[in-house]
Amino acid sequence: MADLAKAKEVLAAQLAELKARLEHIERDLAEPMDADSSERAVQMEDDESLEGQASVIEKRITATQRALMRVADGTYGECMQCGADIAQGRLDARPESTLCMDCKSAG
Repeated sequence: MADLAKAKEVLAAQLAELKARLEHIERDLAEPMDADSSERAVQMEDDESLEGQASVIEKRITATQRALMRVADGTYGECMQCGADIAQGRLDARPESTLCMDCKSAG
């Protein structure tokens, strides 16, 4: 079973870092476009990439918040599909993991 105090600390730090990254991206996206059309094209391409990154970060924020809720309700570290314990190595690598390796591999 996972060490819940350590998991909570790691997840809280991860959440803070993800939120800071998202805030930085949102600031970059809010910058006005350059008047020069060639520069604007480059900026639009960059914005498209930033929007993709923001989407991935938002999904990780949601997953991390859900993991913190599992810590709070005592189900953190349990596979949401089969109920087995998720290996500590997997939780160390991806603290927001919801599935054990067997269920992850099967899906």
